Amino acid sequence: MKEITARQREVLQYIKSYVANHKFPPTIREISERFAISVKGAYDHVKALEKKSYIRSNNNRSRSIEVLEIDSETSEQVARIPIIGNVAAGVPLFAEENYDGVVQIPFEYVRKGKHFALHVRGDSMRDVGIMDGDVAVILQQNTAENGDIVVAMVEDAVTLKRFYKEKNRVRLKAENPAFPPIYAQNVRILGKLAHLIRSYE
Repeated sequence: MKEITARQREVLQYIKSYVANHKFPPTIREISERFAISVKGAYDHVKALEKKSYIRSNNNRSRSIEVLEIDSETSEQVARIPIIGNVAAGVPLFAEENYDGVVQIPFEYVRKGKHFALHVRGDSMRDVGIMDGDVAVILQQNTAENGDIVVAMVEDAVTLKRFYKEKNRVRLKAENPAFPPIYAQNVRILGKLAHLIRSYE
């Protein structure tokens, strides 16, 4: 990592504190207001921190700053992926757009694209090894290929299922014969399964 200036360090510390207190990152405007600088000045500091690999951000989304940190034991760069509520793997669960902490993942695993994580609830995907209590790490995207395991929104609910595009509808297939598929015409793809984290404790 390249060395950062004193002001960049202050901005980085503010971002970390904001995430710790709010469970989501600040906007560029909030950074500018905190330091009484222009939005352009705040943007330049964020871009400098990103160029020096202290953070990662997506210019097309608000509150998309991710802090990249070094694991003190392994000296490995890690990304703090936000956990956003829960996802039902049995029946759809209403999706609340709230953060529920973070999970740290080696940066190499999430180098490409923006990611978020969800708690899996239910066992409708057990036959592909996705179990109740797992944390699903999702690559954020709004398209899918047939056979992809996706997080999809149907009306006001999200669910983790295998995606199939049919002639006039979408089929969201469970990987457990006890659960029937979900058929819908209006399905919003939120992302594709990238990684699975499981705790045995």
